Amino acid sequence: MTYLQQSAPAAAPAGQLALWRLNLLRIGYLVMGVGLVVVKWPLLFADRSWGLAEGTVECLLVAMSVLALFGLRHPQRMLPILLFEVAWKLLWLGVFALPPWLDNQLDSGTREQAGTILWVVIIIVVIPWRHVFTQYVLASGQPWRRHTS
Repeated sequence: MTYLQQSAPAAAPAGQLALWRLNLLRIGYLVMGVGLVVVKWPLLFADRSWGLAEGTVECLLVAMSVLALFGLRHPQRMLPILLFEVAWKLLWLGVFALPPWLDNQLDSGTREQAGTILWVVIIIVVIPWRHVFTQYVLASGQPWRRHTS
């Protein structure tokens, strides 16, 4: 009688994430992509006039939703879009929300926006930070030009 051996899943090759990490990233892309589709797409196509800054932000966020949805298929390749999401939101929180909060002068609009932006915690949790550090900080960069012989 032959017994089936159940082996442990093979480790991912160097530079590649394990399947469970890829699926965790997909959760982040899903939250980001669907959230922006639900909230921002209707605004983009609404019949209204936009100020320059507001229109720019809306278009940027709709484009990010499309890229986040690409992340469902290519979670590791699209990691920079999640890093951008974390970077701009932490920057906004530090520059625009934290100072008035520390001075007990946080108005309702900023408080509401900060509450929305704090959803970034989900993205922060799903990002494989060790991978980001080894691949984007420690790994050799790509050459600036090709050597010709």
